[in-house]
Amino acid sequence: MTTYFFVAASEKFLTVEEPLDEILKERMRNYKENNKEIDFWLLKNPSFLQTTQFADLKSKIPSTPAVVLSTDKKFITFLKLRLEFVAVGKFECPNAEIIDPFKVE
Repeated sequence: MTTYFFVAASEKFLTVEEPLDEILKERMRNYKENNKEIDFWLLKNPSFLQTTQFADLKSKIPSTPAVVLSTDKKFITFLKLRLEFVAVGKFECPNAEIIDPFKVE
């Protein structure tokens, strides 16, 4: 079982209003230089937010959600501090409601 951590906000906030693209490109560059496998993903409208576990969190996102999903808790904590106006969460997968953490609507 894998634990995933994430920050969530509206797609517009994460992809237009914040310099997330720059942050992710820099992290990818760093991983490549250090021969580290990518452990983070940007997902637009992820299915796991439709589960009962995240119903309250999803209701707080004003429009189509997006998330940065990772197995690295420290990276998600960094993003929360850097982006400020995002929700955070975690889940273990697979579970009764989430079979594929990368599935999108």
